[in-house]
Amino acid sequence: MKPFAYDRPSTVEEALALVEGGGTFLAGGTNLVDHLRLGIRQADRLVDITRLPLDAISERADGGLVIGSGVRNSDLSAHPLVRTRFPFVTQALVAGASGQLRNMATTGGNLLQRTRCVYFQDLTTPCNKREPGSGCSAVDGFGRYNAILGTSEACVATHPSDLCVPLAALDAEVVVVGPTGERRIPFGDLHRLPGDRPDLDTTLEPDELVLAVEVPPLDFAVRSRYRKVRERASYAFALVSVAAALDARDGVVHDVRLALGGVSHRPHRARVAEEALRGQPASPEQFRTAIEAELDAASPGEGNAFKVPLVRNTVVDVLTGLAGSSEGSAA
Repeated sequence: MKPFAYDRPSTVEEALALVEGGGTFLAGGTNLVDHLRLGIRQADRLVDITRLPLDAISERADGGLVIGSGVRNSDLSAHPLVRTRFPFVTQALVAGASGQLRNMATTGGNLLQRTRCVYFQDLTTPCNKREPGSGCSAVDGFGRYNAILGTSEACVATHPSDLCVPLAALDAEVVVVGPTGERRIPFGDLHRLPGDRPDLDTTLEPDELVLAVEVPPLDFAVRSRYRKVRERASYAFALVSVAAALDARDGVVHDVRLALGGVSHRPHRARVAEEALRGQPASPEQFRTAIEAELDAASPGEGNAFKVPLVRNTVVDVLTGLAGSSEGSAA
């Protein structure tokens, strides 16, 4: 590992001043430290932000939540308001990594988590995300984990975060601050599709710091579910994941939120399927029709064509279960 300077500021202003000119923010380090050790990432200066006052969860007047970027995954998953109002957030967090890693990993770190594509992590292979212009080994290589939506010739990698999938479904906002001041980014605008610059994961500026994630109220999110399909029961990244919240009454879908993980360079909000479901019967047949419309845009390769039926079947199963629980609670 290349030697680096280390600073531990106690204010946001200090942190921004230290990172200016090429410094790198360090929070839990569960992703960044791996990459420093592997040689994927280099840093001249690490700015440890764990002392900053960014580790609180507070309730908004409208019933939404403000989640500090420094909140640990284990604390967020166990918070009573998260567990009761947004259970699929808790489920997504518990499905990720191990208990030890959840005790270290932070909300902001999850948002900025980099892909786990095997070629991105292998310095002996070309990777446009790691070295722009070098090529994409995954296109013709091992493709089981590759994206099926929003891909480009330059990159077929997927976003690895579990937490980001329900946050995408919830229309969260990300509050960031940089040298020019504070700004708010709709969650759907935070992560980028690869295009011809897959090395750029997000729309953040290099010297911007994530302060918080704001989750607006969503009453029917009390009936929500996160389903993660993976190759082993724990400590594995998703082949496919589904975050869904459903408002179904009298056999009709009044509203729905649906997001997918493991299928795109960013958490994928399934807006086509949502629109196809509102006002329609809350039936497995309608759920299937809606997600098939969403998947019309899919472009899988030979190694990951199985993801298309896997997404379809998982979405139908999750929504069918939520529809049953909605009708049961209404009764």
